[in-house]
Amino acid sequence: MRSARFSITLAFLTAAVAATPAAAITNGAPDGNGHPEVGALLAQQAYSDGTWAECTGTLISPTVFLTAAHCDEGVSRVAVTFASTYIPGKSATYIGTYHADPAYDQKQSDPHDIAVVVLDKAVKGITPAQLPQAGSLDSADTTTQFTPVGYGGQAVNQGGGPKTFSYADVRYVTTGTLNSLTPSWLRISMNPSTGNGGTCYGDSGGPNFLGAGATETNIVAGTTITGDTFCRSTNVDYRMDTPSARDFLGQFVALP
Repeated sequence: MRSARFSITLAFLTAAVAATPAAAITNGAPDGNGHPEVGALLAQQAYSDGTWAECTGTLISPTVFLTAAHCDEGVSRVAVTFASTYIPGKSATYIGTYHADPAYDQKQSDPHDIAVVVLDKAVKGITPAQLPQAGSLDSADTTTQFTPVGYGGQAVNQGGGPKTFSYADVRYVTTGTLNSLTPSWLRISMNPSTGNGGTCYGDSGGPNFLGAGATETNIVAGTTITGDTFCRSTNVDYRMDTPSARDFLGQFVALP
């Protein structure tokens, strides 16, 4: 959520970004080659910390990269990378065309906060993630676990001035447990006191895979959208099994 859609203004976030990299997803670990289908949507210009991973996303077909509508920078042509550590000018990138759901509106209970990048060339050597079947998350309960993956900053740096966020442009992974379910949202605990981790700025559009540990699947249950301002309590994710999400995605990929 580097683009400041995580309940915070862009001006504040840009000023608050720390220059020293730290860990990424909260209470997580470097992903390495664990989720090669998860990539970063690259910003059009560098931020004050010199990094460029603006949002996160997932390859759901060899030519389709799933992300969030609120990551839109007002340009149609964008770049993504699947490097586990993104190094500007050195990591491989893929160019494509950004398509956001035209019904996107954050004021709605169903915000249609979903987008894809249709890549110019197929990505080889990476198996795409799967989408959930229609309504398949309706039975999820507070024992259901998820695996968020993303390139965002998660460490909130405390000090004498305003809180700051650190970024490393490294893909990280963690796990979280469902707090509640609505027709459009998964609300997943990221409270470290209960052993959970979660997401922060720069993780927007990234996947929350159904299951964790031995039960993890490659099904993108929801995409990270928002949460509390300082990335401590709840990871709020847009469900991929709803009619609106499926109506949009069905224009670009075959649905299960």
